[in-house]
Amino acid sequence: MRPDPRFVNRQKAFWACVRSISQHIGYTVRGQNRVKAPTVAEMRGAFPELDLHPAAIADERGQATELATQLEAYFIHRANTLESIAARKLMNATEAQATFEDCRRRFMPSCPLPLNKQKGTKKAPAFLTGLVNMMIETHSGGASCDYDPRKLTTVTRDGVPLRTLARRVDGAFPASVNPVAVWEVKEYYYTTTFGSRVADGVYETLLDRWELEEFREECGVDIKHYLMVDAYDTWWCDGKAYLCRIVDMLHMGYVDEVLFGREVVEEMPRIVREWVRLAADRRDRVQADPPATGH
Repeated sequence: MRPDPRFVNRQKAFWACVRSISQHIGYTVRGQNRVKAPTVAEMRGAFPELDLHPAAIADERGQATELATQLEAYFIHRANTLESIAARKLMNATEAQATFEDCRRRFMPSCPLPLNKQKGTKKAPAFLTGLVNMMIETHSGGASCDYDPRKLTTVTRDGVPLRTLARRVDGAFPASVNPVAVWEVKEYYYTTTFGSRVADGVYETLLDRWELEEFREECGVDIKHYLMVDAYDTWWCDGKAYLCRIVDMLHMGYVDEVLFGREVVEEMPRIVREWVRLAADRRDRVQADPPATGH
């Protein structure tokens, strides 16, 4: 899933309204397996309950303001994209295993295919992580990649660190030092409750992007940031509110793309080719302007 250009570069006040309205009205349609898209009337009714001015949404005759029209359009887009993409692309464990095994047979990978952290009968390959790794190896032509960083992501200049992320990411291309892309994988096939660990995955992505945004603004270094999630029951059945927050993050610019389940196989060939091009462009710039050396 990529952001809709209509809702990119919105003011932070717009997203404050999105969050306030969503948490008050709710993210789902009660009794239905659907994402809620609040109407102008519902938003106007919510504002005084939030100690906010309803006139910011509509006048007493119900005439919507420009803000309300934009908010309604976004809520409709958020609901439609989650129902048409996330609900259809997210896999359960059986589906993820079948997709993983099919790709392993087709690509014969040599990249890491780590196991999950489950025990007993649930012990198995980490299906989504393995799919991500296979897609990168296959579509990068076997280029260098840090599939399992054991160190913090660092941006350097002339061999000296400029910035270092506060936490480790799940992967970096082509390396953890001066990457062109980093990503997080959140697969919860065997989670029986929607606990804090799943919620933390969303907030970790926010933290990473705040730091990456500072990299870009202060150092002029743009690192692509991706989030891959899977597990139909966990995310769609129990976690629609967090899926909505992920779509919000996508449009706020905190993540460049979000891939839901099968989208990893469908979209990563394009994404990885872009990484390869970005890495080549960076090498060309470095060769054209080598770092100064002391005498």
